Amino acid sequence: MTTPDPDALLAEQLLRLTRRVHRIQKRHLEQRGLGITPAQSRLLRTLAHYGSPPRMADLAERLEVVPRAVTTLVDGLEASGKVRRVPDPANRRVIRIELTDDGREALRELRGARRSAADEILAPLSDDQRSMLEGLLDTLVDGGGERSC
Repeated sequence: MTTPDPDALLAEQLLRLTRRVHRIQKRHLEQRGLGITPAQSRLLRTLAHYGSPPRMADLAERLEVVPRAVTTLVDGLEASGKVRRVPDPANRRVIRIELTDDGREALRELRGARRSAADEILAPLSDDQRSMLEGLLDTLVDGGGERSC
């Protein structure tokens, strides 16, 4: 009989937690009836961080996806009135993506859905456990101080 590999068990727990987080967030999104997929939600959140409307190539780079994937997401969000394509004032051949008023409202709803999902996920933890988890997650997200490109 072999001894279980603690790192493999931890990796499996992290993967299971990630899947659970995605399921819960998706459910909370669906309950709000926004008609927005998790991928579209991510694009809207990313778009909100720009000071001026970005190009689709900028979004693809920030989201770490191929430009075609951004085109598909923007098509869906544009059809629902959440974003619009606008010409770049300096170069009319360049198209930029901007949030509409409906898109900003959707972002407010999305933030609420994410908070509700986080509350559900974190409910079993005490304040001390939440604080400890926050520190651990910061370390993992930052890679122990290493910066990846």
